[in-house]
Amino acid sequence: MNDGNSPLQNEWWLPRHPRSARRARKYLRELAEVWQLQAEATDIAVLMLSELTANACVHSRAPRGRYVRVRCLLHTGRLRVEVSDAGLAMPEPRVADCYDEDGRGLALVAALADEWGVYPRPYGIGKVVWFEVSDCVSSSRSGPRSGSDSGPGSLLRG
Repeated sequence: MNDGNSPLQNEWWLPRHPRSARRARKYLRELAEVWQLQAEATDIAVLMLSELTANACVHSRAPRGRYVRVRCLLHTGRLRVEVSDAGLAMPEPRVADCYDEDGRGLALVAALADEWGVYPRPYGIGKVVWFEVSDCVSSSRSGPRSGSDSGPGSLLRG
């Protein structure tokens, strides 16, 4: 039985708050260490996750008390990160003016991800925005490290 925190899958729920993007970055960096991901791929994934988490917290227009869910999957050397929220509007990349303070997040994801997309959540209301990064596993990887107190899941316990 998979409890959602197996070595090749991990997820966490974050409040819709500006600090959640920082927390998501920290969790993904710790998970990347456990999964022994390459540093460059980790940096790219952390940047994209930060953008998507910030977008979900700021733009989702979801009712108070709703959370943002982040899910990470590692399969055959490919990292998939999904950010879901209860907002109904589907995001679309836009062209930001050089003086705009926002509007570049999805363009950044589109430029850096091997693949990305958005779809309505199959359960409940909202959407899932996802991206994938290929060939992200370190060549010296002998398998994910395990342990009851390693990885971002341990940060959420206790």
